[in-house]
Amino acid sequence: MAKVAIVGATGKVGQYAALSISRIPYVNEIQLYGRPGSEGVLEGIARDLIDSFAATGTDTRVSWSCSIEDLQGSDIIIFTAGSPRQAHQTRNDLALGNAHIVKDFAEKINAIAPESLLLMITNPVDIMTHVALKYSGKKPNEVFGIGTHLDSMRLKSAIASFFKVHVSEVHTRIIGEHGESMVPLWSATTVGGIQISNLPSFANVPIDEIMTQVKCSGQRIIASKGATVWGPGEAIGTLVRTILGNENRILTVSAYIRAEVHNIGDVCIGVPVRINRTGVYPVPIRIEPPEVTNFRISVEKIRTITKEVFDALDNGE
Repeated sequence: MAKVAIVGATGKVGQYAALSISRIPYVNEIQLYGRPGSEGVLEGIARDLIDSFAATGTDTRVSWSCSIEDLQGSDIIIFTAGSPRQAHQTRNDLALGNAHIVKDFAEKINAIAPESLLLMITNPVDIMTHVALKYSGKKPNEVFGIGTHLDSMRLKSAIASFFKVHVSEVHTRIIGEHGESMVPLWSATTVGGIQISNLPSFANVPIDEIMTQVKCSGQRIIASKGATVWGPGEAIGTLVRTILGNENRILTVSAYIRAEVHNIGDVCIGVPVRINRTGVYPVPIRIEPPEVTNFRISVEKIRTITKEVFDALDNGE
């Protein structure tokens, strides 16, 4: 049984993630963590969750705290704290401000919870994952971000809709930045186990329209209802279940790569990884030349912004 902590639990994503995680049978404690001054809100969220457990028959302990020391003993710490994205902003607009928040937390957490895995949700998630990795001192397999996991699910849904099949019949993934330069792997996409390019109707797939839909999905949701909540919340729950169940599934998240994708690396970015109880392990892959080119562009973009953020943090800016 495991303890899962949510840092930034007063936010909408943190709250829904707590509900999603409560359905996982391996979890016996969910800890809601917030900054000092949020005690009343945290207590209210905890009580509301406990009321829902009475209706569902869930036997999970809910605790809350504003003291970082109480994160001790956490198996997974989910970091959702930071400034939320507004409809007019890109994820990268949040980089330096949120990096200060992540750095401060990361410098403290390894001494408090050295055995924990750290799952980053805060945007821009690829850069925040690298900040957390650098300043926490944890191993690369122990720090990862939600990355393009949700983007891949959005693409999966769009493809299923086009081919009029159940979503479980589609296997696909997006690598690269969780953002504008994301790279769909059509070479690794199947429908009903059949390579998508071998389906005659693939010629009619509106690829540009689908990718615009995937890239703009979060922005459109934020513009219409203020925040993305259920998609990220369920995606977080899937990752937690995969870890605690020691499932060794291959999912696409933001992780530190060295040379697993055509010798491109030294950055945290969305790639296929094998996930189990000890963390994430990038899977070496070979992809088509145009995909390599686009992935390299995405990596260079994230690498450049990451270096700028690191320079600013190290210079006290």
